[in-house]
Amino acid sequence: MAIDFMNPYDMAVAQFDEAADRLGLSQAMRAILRKPKRELIVNFPVRMDNGDVEMFTGYRVQHNINRGPAKGGIRFSPEVSLDEVRALAMWMTWKCAVVGIPFGGAKGGVICDPHKLSRAELERLSRRYATEISILIGPDSDIPAPDMNTNPQIMAWMMDTFSMHMGYSIPAVITGKPLAIGGSEGRLEATARGVQFVTREAMLDLGMLPEDCSVVVQGFGNVGSISARLLRELGCKVVAVSDISGGVYNAHGIDIHRALRYSKEHGSLRGLPETESISNAELLELPCDILVPAALENQITAKNASRIKARLVVEAANGPTTPEADRILIDRGVMIVPDILANAGGVTVSYFEWVQDLQRFFWAEHEINDRLESIITRAYRAVRAKADEQDTNLRMGAYLLAVARVAEATEIRGVYP
Repeated sequence: MAIDFMNPYDMAVAQFDEAADRLGLSQAMRAILRKPKRELIVNFPVRMDNGDVEMFTGYRVQHNINRGPAKGGIRFSPEVSLDEVRALAMWMTWKCAVVGIPFGGAKGGVICDPHKLSRAELERLSRRYATEISILIGPDSDIPAPDMNTNPQIMAWMMDTFSMHMGYSIPAVITGKPLAIGGSEGRLEATARGVQFVTREAMLDLGMLPEDCSVVVQGFGNVGSISARLLRELGCKVVAVSDISGGVYNAHGIDIHRALRYSKEHGSLRGLPETESISNAELLELPCDILVPAALENQITAKNASRIKARLVVEAANGPTTPEADRILIDRGVMIVPDILANAGGVTVSYFEWVQDLQRFFWAEHEINDRLESIITRAYRAVRAKADEQDTNLRMGAYLLAVARVAEATEIRGVYP
């Protein structure tokens, strides 16, 4: 029976296990890398605007820190769960390793609906959560960043809270901050720019010309909307985009700048002129050359994988394709650029921001983008070479590289005491 939902942590472990088998990892190494190093669960009160006090639950998970300080975003969502955060932390470990930056993987989250909170309530929640996880975070230990439903303002509140506790400003404790307090040029577009770079490289490998390619993007948040714009700038025709309210489609192409303005003015894409409405499920199965899932986990499953029409899937989201769907797509000849490579632009520029904060010396935007392009393109080519060498797909190529690098660091450091 086809499964349309898989526990994210089970998915992450299954992907790791397959790579571990191919690499011939020892029992000890498998045991170490399968489990998160630390898991913090916090339950904390927030005073609401009406005077009531509500309790919220948050998480911070560090998967592995043998290659450097833990790094990973914080998401605010009613759907946040400990297993989701565990999976995202593990994926962050591999993501940092595959692009070769000196971080380990972490992730955090709070179970809440930020859209139902006032700005003052959101600030109080953000500051209290930052206080609760302050026993783990720090510029040399664990550096959070924005993720789903969090943004530079929330990162500013968290950085300020941590700094207030220490008595002096510590901008390097958080990345994804506003420029005024130590943020980096290019950070807002970084994940999407990485998507653009890997898509360009994959198209070269497939002999696809941008001007001949149609693109469908699921998700119109920061990553999805900017990915759509940058792929349009590359020369592709974006025929469908979607947000939480559903999708919009126009076979002749969508004006992405107009869609961005419309979404900002109306709060969603629903009703965008010169488009027809479709569901998010229908959007995934549209005829197109390139599909960019930029929303949530478990979007391409065994139930719909056989109906995906794209030649190229670029995973801008984390874990959008289940392992069962992976096999179906690969058997059908679909190329998949995996999440741990495709969306690594964000953590790469977060690394740049951290370095700039530590040295108190900042780079121009063109320097950021040039360095990002160099790292992402080199990582794609290394993954491609590993996949070809091992006669496997890009996901397994990326995992073989990343897991081997983390295992090497773990082996060299040894087991303490």
